This record gives sequence, structure tokens and C-alpha cells, in this order.
Amino acid sequence: MEVEVKLRLPDSNTYKTLTSLLAPFHVRTHNQHNNFFDGAAGELSGRRAVLRIRFYNDQPARKCIICLKAKAVLINGVSRVEEDEEEIDFLIGEECLANPNRLGGLVESCRIMKRVKDEFFGGNDNNGELGLVCLGGFKNLRNVYEWKGLVIEVDETSFEFGSLYEIECESSEPEKAKELIEEFLKENGVGYSDSVASKFAIFRSGKLP
Repeated sequence: MEVEVKLRLPDSNTYKTLTSLLAPFHVRTHNQHNNFFDGAAGELSGRRAVLRIRFYNDQPARKCIICLKAKAVLINGVSRVEEDEEEIDFLIGEECLANPNRLGGLVESCRIMKRVKDEFFGGNDNNGELGLVCLGGFKNLRNVYEWKGLVIEVDETSFEFGSLYEIECESSEPEKAKELIEEFLKENGVGYSDSVASKFAIFRSGKLP
């Protein structure tokens, strides 16, 4: 179970203010490209699940992570979601993006894809073709900071219909982490609000919340 604090920033100016304030604590930046997949008949989404391939286009250390997420709940700026991740070869990930049928061929070598076959397709891979389709995706620039014992991620997410700015912080004590972050934001006059939808939900809606 992944548990995260999620706070939305109102605009790009607020985003720039916050990243300037956190600059002394910056540890890395990720250039991410997220792509999502479902069965042609909605086999995953019908059970509140989604398959994601995330490319980290960080030079020189590119990598690709396949992830199965399910049963997401976002209440009062705290997200809880069942999440399972696995790294796959970057070039294979690109092949899957170009041809989603390639994902079915990973069943024997990729734990995540075996789960997808067994849990959402009844163990039947139709001779290596699960019938998965790519739903599209979005790009995300993620700045990571280590601050007061927390790992804070500040995202600039680029959808076709606009940009979203968000703070994320994974924590086993989300209420305490949220209180600490909110105190910092208020002290520095940084506007924010609780996030009300996941990035994937916003992507699927086709509009900013």
C-alpha cells in the first residue's frame, strides 16, 4: 500500500516560489513520461485498476518501471493505493508503448504482467496477446527534496489540456507529514489546497480540476 500526502499548488508562480524555497534541499530531478494501459473491454478499469509504464528519461541513467495500481482512495489530501512496481528493460518498454500486444509476451519474464494475466484475464493470455490498449499519457517533471526527514516531490505535470502543479510526500505517518508541510507553506505564504483527484483521473477526465 502506497500512502502519500498530495497537495495542489494553484499556478506556475506558486510552483516557482516553492521550488526556490526548497532549492537548498534539492537532491535530484526526474523527467518522467507516464503511459497507461487497459484491456480492450476495460478489464482493469472495471476493477479500479490501471497498468502504467513510466519512463525515466534521466541522462545517463534512463530506466523504465512497470506498475500495477488498484483501489485508489484520495481523502483530505492523503492518497492510499495498492501499488506493485517492477523495472523492465528501457527498450522493451518502448516496444510495448509502440505495440501494446508486446506486453503479453512479458508474462513469463515480468512478475507484474503475470499478475495482470492471472488477476484480470483469468490466466488466459490468448497465445501471448492480452488485448491491452494504450490509453495515452502525460509528462511529469519531478523535483525531489530531502527536508526535515521527509522526501518531498514537487511535480509539474504537462497534460495536453494544461499543466498541474502538485506536492507529493510518501509517508507511513501521512497526517504528521501533511501538518509539517502545511506549516512550512503557511509560514512562507505559499498557496495550496488538498488534491482532489489523482493525475491519472485528471488525465482521463480531459480537464484540470
